[in-house]
Order: sequence, then structure tokens, then C-alpha cells
Amino acid sequence: MMVSFFDQFASPSYLGIPLIAIAIALPWVLYPTPPARWINNRLITIQGWFINRFTNQLMLPLNVGGHKWALLLASLMIFLITINMLGLLPYTFTPTTQLSLNMGFAVPLWLATVIIGMRNQPTVALGHLLPEGTPIPLIPVLIIIETISLFIRPLALGVRLTANLTAGHLLIQLIATAVFVLLPMMPTVAILTAAVLFLLTLLEVAVAMIQAYVFVLLLSLYL
Repeated sequence: MMVSFFDQFASPSYLGIPLIAIAIALPWVLYPTPPARWINNRLITIQGWFINRFTNQLMLPLNVGGHKWALLLASLMIFLITINMLGLLPYTFTPTTQLSLNMGFAVPLWLATVIIGMRNQPTVALGHLLPEGTPIPLIPVLIIIETISLFIRPLALGVRLTANLTAGHLLIQLIATAVFVLLPMMPTVAILTAAVLFLLTLLEVAVAMIQAYVFVLLLSLYL
């Protein structure tokens, strides 16, 4: 029986119980908890350095009020990077290839940014719907376009993350299948294809990290 290439994106289950909750919660076990000692080991030091550098870079364009989101955005960034990277291992499942999960992250956080903007600075928030210096005949059209673009933001966040990871996983599986098919018939071509597969895997590792960063960066810019 021919197995579909899209079966890898189906949520795994055992005895009829979906295992996506374990796939989401288990990566947190990989991170060591910083002890109360002053001197830490190298792993915890690198982990703390990375989180501090990322948080400083992310909070740079925001004012002091936006710094309250530092813990939430840094945690989301680490969570997405961990899940995306673990999904590249064999016999694993990538929860972020599910559009429902990504939209579950994107919609509430985007809605929170809109509500906070309307509450704290309603004039500025509504002013984004109409660029300054717009001709009078174009005002209704631009307001409609900007409103539509505002509501498309969460959909773009979720679809971007889902599409990039799904496309990368599919491409890796297609090239890996070609390697196994070509190996007995044309070994030289199979070796060259395997080299392409290795380079593509490195590219997918970079994509997994970049897409997590872009997701959180766009959320901070919306804020």
C-alpha cells in the first residue's frame, strides 16, 4: 500500500489518544533549570546568554510599556525553535505544521496587541488605518484596505509558519525517496542527490530557526 507523503503531518495517536499534547509539552524537559548558585555550567550560561541577547534585540524598537511582553515573547520564541528543530529528527512529529496550532498562537496574541493599542493609544491605533496626506476621494478605499490588512495579519502569521515548515518537510521527503529509488540503478546520481539532501537539511534547520524568529518579531512589531 502506497503511503501518502502528507501522512507525516497527521497528528500521531496511540490507542486512539492524540499525542500532540505530549509533542508540545515534552520539549520543555530538554532545558535545564538554572540553579541558585552564582556559578553555572556552560550549558546554562549559553542558554542565558542567548535568551538575554534575543530579548534585548526584540525589545529594542519597543517603548518601556512594551517590555512587559518580554517574558511571553521570549518563551514563545524558545518554544517554536525547539519544536521546529525537534521536528527535523527522524520518527518525530512537528506540531507547528498544523495550521490550527499556529493560528491558536497568532490570533490571541494579535488580538491582544490590537486591544492594547486601542486602549492605550486609540488615536494612534485608528490613525494607522488612514495614511497621512491621502487624497479625499481615496479615503474610503484606503480605510477598507487597511482594515482588511489588519484582520489578515494573524492569518498571515499562521500560514507563513505552516507553509514554510510543511514545504521543507515535503521537499526533504521527496528528495530522500529519490535517493532510495536511484541508489540501486544510478549510484552516482544517488550520491549527488544525497549531497543535495544534506544541504537542504542544513537549509531547513536555518528555516526552522528563522521562521520562529520572524513569527515573534512580527508580533512585537504589531505591538
